[in-house]
Parts: sequence; structure tokens; C-alpha cells
Amino acid sequence: MAKTVKQLVTEAKGQIRNLNVDEVARQLEGAPMTLVDIREPDEVARDGHIPGAVLAPRGMLEFYADPESPYHRAELSPAAPTVVYCASGGRSALATAALQNLGYSDVAHLDGGLKAWIEQGRPVTRQVS
Repeated sequence: MAKTVKQLVTEAKGQIRNLNVDEVARQLEGAPMTLVDIREPDEVARDGHIPGAVLAPRGMLEFYADPESPYHRAELSPAAPTVVYCASGGRSALATAALQNLGYSDVAHLDGGLKAWIEQGRPVTRQVS
């Protein structure tokens, strides 16, 4: 039987680490980690992004993340602690599950996404990194 996207996101959230805004902020202040924004470029231009985030649109994430891919980006490593976020947490939950399938062992997502980050008064930059 076919599943809805809501079911897929719920299943993904049950298989990944879901971090809240405070947990992600603490990680950013602590040991080095890779923060990945998987939103589309127009979303990033309109709403900004969390400072220091690697911009990797969802449609290219697996290609950027796979060290065997010709599109691999050096900023993304299966060995590095990684946190993924999107606008509100649905796409990043699916993306985190995909990264786990690619061998990323220390990966989580920002539950609530950029929306939750902004609602808690955390910094956002409009300068593309």
C-alpha cells in the first residue's frame, strides 16, 4: 500500500536523531560539526540560513554527500558529526535517513528546522556561504 509523505516523515523521525534548537546550538558551540541546509536556493535567498551552514539542496544531497560521487563536496564526510535542517523539519528528517543509508553514522536533524531556529531568536545570515 502506498504511503503518504507524512507517514514517510514520521517513519524517518523514528529512525534518526531529532535535535531541538538548543541541542543544535550547543553542538555548534562545542566540537566541530557540519551543519547542512538542504533548502532550495530561493528559500535560502528569501529567509537566510544558519551561519556556517553548508548549502546543499535536497535534490543533490546524496550526490554531494557520497565520497564516490563525481559531485562529492569535501565539506561533507561520513566520518564528521553532521546536522541537517530544512524549513520546518520534514525534508531534513528524510535527508538524515538518506545520509544514514550512505554510511553517515553521526548524523541528526534539526526538528522544526529554520522556522524553529528563528522563532527562538537564533542568528540567521543572508550572506551565502
